[in-house]
Amino acid sequence: MNTPNEKPWIPPYLALFFGVAAVSTSAIFVKLASAPAPVIATYRLVFSVLLTLPLLFWNRGAIGEMVRMPRRQWLLCLLSGAFLASHFLLWFESLNFTSVASSTVLVTLQPLFAFVGGYFFFGERIRPLALTGGLLAIAGSFVIGWGDFRVGGMALWGDFLALMGAATVTGYWLVGQYVRQHLSSFSYTLVVYTITSVLLVAYDLVLGYPLAGYRAEDWGWFFCLALFPTLLGHSIFNWVIKWLNTTTISMGILGEPVGTAILAYLILGEGVTLSQWVGGLIILTGIYLFIRCNTAKGVESDEATAASSEKLA
Repeated sequence: MNTPNEKPWIPPYLALFFGVAAVSTSAIFVKLASAPAPVIATYRLVFSVLLTLPLLFWNRGAIGEMVRMPRRQWLLCLLSGAFLASHFLLWFESLNFTSVASSTVLVTLQPLFAFVGGYFFFGERIRPLALTGGLLAIAGSFVIGWGDFRVGGMALWGDFLALMGAATVTGYWLVGQYVRQHLSSFSYTLVVYTITSVLLVAYDLVLGYPLAGYRAEDWGWFFCLALFPTLLGHSIFNWVIKWLNTTTISMGILGEPVGTAILAYLILGEGVTLSQWVGGLIILTGIYLFIRCNTAKGVESDEATAASSEKLA
């Protein structure tokens, strides 16, 4: 369980790096699976919950913590789960209408939403040079995806879904930034993943998506989605968001297109284009500039979060 003065057991930025590497596998596994997008999202979260539950035997204190959670925290976790479910549904569905490059680039526009959300909800300020780095990294994402960017017909609908996926996942991180000041990472993650799973199963049942009858390979991809981009990606972000704010995490996730391009080369045999090399270099430069020049979630940001907590309490 977390305490107010808990110190991270590994450097937060190192954890963020490993988390970004893990989530870079997401688009690859989604593309390899042949099941409908909502079903892929559902089993990604269901398997994540099933893999997390046994850890309760080693973290008995989490049970008591969840039992003692006040109503407000439950409602915020419900909101967080709704945002996460919406994100997966929107993003996975976007891959059926537009390219992996276009979808991934648009989803990684989440820092733009994070800049606004961090300012209004937590009073965060971004230093001008850090903001320049953030915009530079976003520009790098467009350089990567521009050659495969689709803006016509049904692809435009897919691009819109991906953009809404960026907005909803930012909502998920913003809620988590507040709740994680009062709740341990394990408890928060388990509760939110469970809520998300229930919402996704309900969505499938209402719209008539079958929950069985898929290829053996698909079940393997569902498991991979749960293990790598979820438990080793999103769960790490849920842990590190106690020390790094939503904007910083969103900026780190801008490295996902770089990781995805590398994995697409290694796993799918897709070539790495000149635009991907150039865009990747721009992204990494922008992320470095942002992290180097922006105040990390330390004294100033913690005070802003505390002030926000008092207002919301």
